[in-house]
Amino acid sequence: PRFRAALVIAAKSARTHTPVLIEGESGTGKEMIARAIHASSPRSKLALRLVTCAGASSGQIESQLFGHERGAFPGAFDRHVGIIQRVEGGTLFIDEVDQLPLESQAKLADAIRSGEVRPLGARHSFRCDVRFICASNTPLKPMVEEGSFREDLYFAIAPVQITIPALRDRSSDIPALVRHFLARIAEQPGLRGLGITDEALSLLSSFDWPGNVRQLQNALFRAAIFCDGDALTTAEFPQLTNMLGEEEPRRTSSPHDGIGITLYAEDGNLRPLEEIEADVIRLAIGHYRGRMTEVARRLGIGRSTLYRKLTELGIDNAA
Repeated sequence: PRFRAALVIAAKSARTHTPVLIEGESGTGKEMIARAIHASSPRSKLALRLVTCAGASSGQIESQLFGHERGAFPGAFDRHVGIIQRVEGGTLFIDEVDQLPLESQAKLADAIRSGEVRPLGARHSFRCDVRFICASNTPLKPMVEEGSFREDLYFAIAPVQITIPALRDRSSDIPALVRHFLARIAEQPGLRGLGITDEALSLLSSFDWPGNVRQLQNALFRAAIFCDGDALTTAEFPQLTNMLGEEEPRRTSSPHDGIGITLYAEDGNLRPLEEIEADVIRLAIGHYRGRMTEVARRLGIGRSTLYRKLTELGIDNAA
């Protein structure tokens, strides 16, 4: 629900030109959300540029953002047009804005508020029409309160705030994410389509994923490279098995997990369709407490077809 709420805010903000602040732990998908906002915005046909504040000095980040004139500082042998001017009309995604040096924060706040940029060493400012989306791994409000982040910049970049929950707080999404990433991995040169056993999926759902979605994707990619079978098993995730120890993996259930239906045999191969179909019918009979009319309706078949399948598959009506 928290992730769906974040998507609703992102979808609504995409229709505006208002700056957006996306907060969330590293690897939760902040850049993906920023790209989705831009792609759904009136600026989608124009450029989206990314810049990160991590590890940059005040001079470096100001030159990168605002540009500089020749001779503005030692080593400035040529004029440099900043990324804000180069992305005119489009969207600028500033990642790890919490790492922006304090002395550079005032200049960025002025640029966002006024819509003008002044390159280092320039006498005049330049008008710019840019949509700003900023991301932070650390919540900015506490940083403002302790004085390590300027309040004026916080209010300039955060008219709209989106918080992306950690993967451990939305573990019911892991099965869908696994299917998505396996489909993407299958498109990579030298790799192929793979399934995943229920035991392996339970293992992945049991892990807390401190690196969030990015870590899950990397784990699946590594597992796919070394998998010799047709489906990933727990053997492809030895590090997770070691970290979790001998604990029984917790199964994160949702209405869409297909809990109770085993798709893969112990050797990693898919079970025969007849066996899976029998399990689905048994599950439906139990779920709807033997109300065969309701079972048939939910399975999308007629009652006569349902009873014929019960006979063919050797299923007791009271299963």
